[in-house]
Amino acid sequence: MERSLAGSGTTYLGTVDDPGMQRVRFRDPAGAVREGVWNEDGTVSFADRTYDREDVAVLAPCEPSKIVCVGRNYVEHADEMDSDVPDRPLLFLKPPNAVASHGSDVTLPAGKDRLDFEAELGVVIGEQAKGLEAGDAMDAVAGFTCVNDVSNRDDQRQEQNWVRGKAFDGAAPIGPVLATPDEVPDDAAVRSYVNGDRKQDGSLDQMVFSVPELLAEITTYLTLEPGDVVATGTPAGVGRLSDGDDVRVEVEGVGALEHTVTIPDA
Repeated sequence: MERSLAGSGTTYLGTVDDPGMQRVRFRDPAGAVREGVWNEDGTVSFADRTYDREDVAVLAPCEPSKIVCVGRNYVEHADEMDSDVPDRPLLFLKPPNAVASHGSDVTLPAGKDRLDFEAELGVVIGEQAKGLEAGDAMDAVAGFTCVNDVSNRDDQRQEQNWVRGKAFDGAAPIGPVLATPDEVPDDAAVRSYVNGDRKQDGSLDQMVFSVPELLAEITTYLTLEPGDVVATGTPAGVGRLSDGDDVRVEVEGVGALEHTVTIPDA
């Protein structure tokens, strides 16, 4: 089955029928955007060509029309935010301008007291989806990836729609690969590191609402398009970012999303 994940109509060939294969989008040395395979030996492949990762620019594994994010989907994270666990998924949106890629340097808003990292499992949609039932929802999933739901707490605490708090440029690093769901255990670890120090250490089985439950709820209200991403919430341990930090988000079975941050002087 072929699935179009890029907004331009690019055909994405990685599907749930490719067990164990991790797919990657990248810009090759000639400047062409390719969709290929992420190899364990530190290379990426497209057709009969293989490149060292250092010689290509890794891109986000999809081009979402929207990122649907889930708040307070881990009990301990809700506790650390002094908030209650919602009785239905708490949803908010990030637009395409928020997407950043593996290896990028993300420029964050200046003059803020608290800019946080949040490690999350990202669910990438493989086909147009509306009105999904939880029991069939995974049929619409192309694969899993890593997401950092970067958050501007200063403004988030002052507004209801969280546009300034969650939707700024670069607020959603995604990647580096798309892994098939069978490669990601139900209790997969979700971790974050800042400058090599572990900050978060949770697991998917701690989520209040499962991936199928989230997809069913979301598609009750809006249509998910191929390439859209659902960011499923973050475990406890979120914290403040500083200028020059190296951030690493790990999801067991997917791999690690790495990027740096720059915070300009106010």
